[in-house]
Amino acid sequence: MKPINKKMLMTTLAGLLAVSLSACGSKNNSGSESSAPASSPAATTSESPSAKPTKQENITITFQNIYPDPTDPKYTMLRKIVSQYENDHPNIKIELDSLNTDQQKAKLKTQAASREVPDITIVNPAAQMKPFVDADLFAPLNDMVQQNGLKDTFQSGILDYYSFNGNLYALPDGNNIALVYYNKKMFEEAGAKVPTTFEELVDAVKLLKSKGKTPITIGEKDSWTGSFLFMNILLRTNGGPGFLQDVLDGKKNFEDPAFVEAVNAFETLVQAGAFQEGATSFDYNAGENLFKTGKAAMYFMGSWATGGIETSTVGQNGEVGVFKFPTVGGKGNPDEFMLAPGSAFAVSKDSKHLPETLDFLNYFMLNYPKEAFAVKGAVGVAQIINEDFKAAGYSDMAMEVLGMFKDVKGGDLAFDNTMNPGTAQVHLSSIQNLFVAKKDAADVAKEHQKGYEENKE
Repeated sequence: MKPINKKMLMTTLAGLLAVSLSACGSKNNSGSESSAPASSPAATTSESPSAKPTKQENITITFQNIYPDPTDPKYTMLRKIVSQYENDHPNIKIELDSLNTDQQKAKLKTQAASREVPDITIVNPAAQMKPFVDADLFAPLNDMVQQNGLKDTFQSGILDYYSFNGNLYALPDGNNIALVYYNKKMFEEAGAKVPTTFEELVDAVKLLKSKGKTPITIGEKDSWTGSFLFMNILLRTNGGPGFLQDVLDGKKNFEDPAFVEAVNAFETLVQAGAFQEGATSFDYNAGENLFKTGKAAMYFMGSWATGGIETSTVGQNGEVGVFKFPTVGGKGNPDEFMLAPGSAFAVSKDSKHLPETLDFLNYFMLNYPKEAFAVKGAVGVAQIINEDFKAAGYSDMAMEVLGMFKDVKGGDLAFDNTMNPGTAQVHLSSIQNLFVAKKDAADVAKEHQKGYEENKE
């Protein structure tokens, strides 16, 4: 199986985000396009597709998901849709297996090895899901998405990240960008200003630290979080997108000055005391909750976090602002973002109840955007929402995040969505180790290059 063209897909996503919010305060969210119909199928409660179970046996569908946090609006949303479906289908029970991201990834690897994949599971786009597709674990969704107009509810181009050799294998929950959330009250109390350069960011970290405040929170037990931040620094030191693609194309290697500079900058943040004590013992949800409860001044994350922050204590108090990741050493463009096509729902090819599982997933995705919008969780949804966010009570912070989508001039995908799993694991462990001990940047670069050469496909 040939891998998908990452450069083409990255360009497609960047272009999509750049034009998708021409009217975010009126009738479009981050995924709407001007050609969208006035009333999208995603805007109304849907019926299940016509392919009904042939007999009314009692069955259970296992739904693995990454919505374990009750403070996240999507936690409530998921359970509401499940309850609606179960009410309409008394013979069907949806059993939820809710895990944080790294727990789910690890569990799926174990399940995949024994071909015991849940009826519905979570995968990540491009390079991360390719091994599962190569192992023939997932059912193609081509026919299912044609039912009830489901395919037309998705933003143009987004499904390409989950398609291989002409088959679609997963449906995404989001299409996001990375940014920095900050606590305006904590900044004001410390006398800190919103940084526009990396150097100013380090200064703000030191000032906040001197005032007894945690400058930046991170859930680095889930190692992708540190990588996500590191890659935004590399996006700047490289002077723009495409570093990993250049490595794949043989134009650069990990010992390139741009990579070494990014490692040095990242270590400068760590050594300045940017992160909470014991950052590697906090998982994603625990790290985020430090920000949501006013115990950290900044939080770097994908825009999918907006809903949970908006409905948190600091969000409801109007204490949260946002800013784009700044330039580093005078390099890079803040309008180039880390691009994050979302985690996605895939169906096991070996499901004992495949027709019923497809029926439920179709229902779930048709209702997803409407219900996400209702619980203030629709910023960065991968489907079209023809609603007025401002009139619906979305905060000024959320509107500012939506506005950032209009500014996107390009960007990069995460490391583990670009490189093969072996190389990605070397990278994730290497960056995570920098939270524990300082290491020479040249050695970190060599470690990456060795890992890449040993795992090259």
